[in-house]
Amino acid sequence: MPAAPILVVDDEVQVLSFIMELLRMQGYGVEGTWDPDEALRLARAHLGPVHLLLTDLVMPVMTGPELAREISRIHPAMKVLFMSAYSEEAAQDYEVWLAPGEPFLNKPFSIATLGQTVRAALNYEPPA
Repeated sequence: MPAAPILVVDDEVQVLSFIMELLRMQGYGVEGTWDPDEALRLARAHLGPVHLLLTDLVMPVMTGPELAREISRIHPAMKVLFMSAYSEEAAQDYEVWLAPGEPFLNKPFSIATLGQTVRAALNYEPPA
């Protein structure tokens, strides 16, 4: 099975590097940046589909939901997985309304949790 292209965005460079390395170790194709503008450039430049945007919920320049809306215009079939040190309930303050069962990655997380949650996000189908 080919590696699923995943775009990772986190304003904490050490966290970003750690997540990207873990995903690569699990066989995923990964691009990443700490800068939302660079994430948009990467999304525009990527010729194939971006299967998943894994983005921090709270960032200083642009929130994760704002970034997801912008990149979804470029890659409409892309799935989104938000991550945050805040709880899922706090995600609602950032206009993220998670459907029941929709994956959300709480920081800090284990290697196993990252892998399981990314797989769940890639397989997630919103309720009809």
